[in-house]
Amino acid sequence: MGMFSRMSDIIQSNINAMLDKAEDPEKVIRLIIQEMEETMVEMRSVAAKYIAEQKYLDRQAATLQKDIDNWMAKAELAMDKGKDDLARAALVQKNSYVEKLDVIESQKTQVSDMLTSVQEDTQRLHAKLAEARQKQKSLVARKDNASVRLKARGVTHSTQVENAMARMDSYEQRIEHLEAQVDAYDVVGSSSSATSLEDEFKALETNDVIEEELAALKKKRAA
Repeated sequence: MGMFSRMSDIIQSNINAMLDKAEDPEKVIRLIIQEMEETMVEMRSVAAKYIAEQKYLDRQAATLQKDIDNWMAKAELAMDKGKDDLARAALVQKNSYVEKLDVIESQKTQVSDMLTSVQEDTQRLHAKLAEARQKQKSLVARKDNASVRLKARGVTHSTQVENAMARMDSYEQRIEHLEAQVDAYDVVGSSSSATSLEDEFKALETNDVIEEELAALKKKRAA
């Protein structure tokens, strides 16, 4: 026995309410769709049976109508010929076919009503099936989206990721330290060069003064 005991349960079912009560909505919607598809096949089979029966009754009705017309024509012919007894017998035969035709017409009405009901139920079931399939797509999309988001959250809050980021920060600090050393070397190197050059000029100036003093001392001593 399937999820639904009657076809009307499927047609009148509130899919959202059923899913809200279900422990596994994805499984429930899959079973609902499966039950609907199987019921749809059964309903189409019943509809085909009614259509075939309707065509059969139409053929019987057409045959009976021919018999009725035929016996009516015979009764009229007998009347024209003054054969009242023969005309009466023809009318009796005609009426027997009329009774049979009435039964057939009654059967046709019943079959037509049942076929109409099946067609209406099939249309409603088809709409419910489309609703269920759309709901299934929505559930699958939401599940996939939730899975991807959960994976992303897991990666974001992963201890391994945090450790890796910490190591990257430490490595970045080491690089910054090395870069600072290079910058410091350039500053010290430039200052030393400037100082050495200034010392050389001072030395030259000092030598000139010494030479002048030495020349003045020699001149003084020679006098």
